[in-house]
Amino acid sequence: MKTYIQGENGKITGFKMEWSFDPMTSAYMLDGEDLSPENEQETFRKVSASVLQNMLYEHYFTYFYDGETPIRYKVARNDTLTRDRSKLVLAFELPLAKPKPVTRDSLRLLIFDQSYYVDMAWKANSDIVLSADLAKQCHLQVIEPNPTPEQMSYAMSLPPDADPDNTLGQLFTQSVEIQCAVVPEV
Repeated sequence: MKTYIQGENGKITGFKMEWSFDPMTSAYMLDGEDLSPENEQETFRKVSASVLQNMLYEHYFTYFYDGETPIRYKVARNDTLTRDRSKLVLAFELPLAKPKPVTRDSLRLLIFDQSYYVDMAWKANSDIVLSADLAKQCHLQVIEPNPTPEQMSYAMSLPPDADPDNTLGQLFTQSVEIQCAVVPEV
């Protein structure tokens, strides 16, 4: 994943996402689709819209908090699906319902599948980028997950046909803390 945190004037306005799917998932997403040269772009547009529609009910797997309070966002927009060799890359924007003023240390971003079956991760700290304006007053800290041995054993003991345990995803995901020097309004 790559996440671009958008905003200016001390307010976060949303996120731009770029998610790369592994080759197996990419092949599954295109199974049965018309990939002829004359129809490929329309097929990618259709698949992209379908994926976003399905993710809507999962909050786009994106959870943004001020302390323990979830921050709402609008419907995703400006989606594109492209191919990078054997992987598909979905890009989209996720605007906040209203701009969120930055805080000293209470903003936290997580992106995960609640059941933990889908591995979603930033491979490097450089995969999370603040807008140029926000970078003047904020910095990011990636917190790696730290599940207990008991939690790991439980997750590994679940058979493939078990009902999903929607409490596990958050235990196995990274989080990003957004820490900003708050500039007083004039």
